[in-house]
Amino acid sequence: MESIVTILLIILGIILLFLIIKFNIYVSLRNKIKQSKSGIDVYLNQRFDLIPNLVECVKGYANYEAQTFAKISELRSEYNNDKNKDLKKGAEVNSEFNRLLAVSENNPNLKANEQFLNLQKNLTKIESQLQAARRVYNGDVTLYNTTISTFPDFILAKMFGFKEAELFEIEEYKKENIDINL
Repeated sequence: MESIVTILLIILGIILLFLIIKFNIYVSLRNKIKQSKSGIDVYLNQRFDLIPNLVECVKGYANYEAQTFAKISELRSEYNNDKNKDLKKGAEVNSEFNRLLAVSENNPNLKANEQFLNLQKNLTKIESQLQAARRVYNGDVTLYNTTISTFPDFILAKMFGFKEAELFEIEEYKKENIDINL
């Protein structure tokens, strides 16, 4: 009689241990999904915060460069079109050129195209990170859903109240490219 009770207690212990292990696996997979979803949120926030700031920076730099080159061109044309070549006017133009040359020397890479390339590189990087985070999330959801849908796990998962998670699907309007007005 004692040996039957011992065997039953051992079997009950094994079943209880099995249930605890399965429950912990489900919780672990569910938490992994939450972590993956958080990664998507981080990249979405980064994109939301960074893109407008990068665009404004590029706009400002491009505007500054355009103004600088326009001023140089205007001064050169003004002096070349002056028939009298007034020395006082020439000194004024020379002074302005020296000031603009100093700006140019302090900013040897006065090239807005580099800023545009940097913007493009950052946009591509953010979108790649976001795409990778979505793939990780969907992979975690698929693993979780497969685990709680197979036998005998679906019985235990249902008993513990675990439900299938939804894959990440982007809304139609978000599939369109972001409009960046430069």
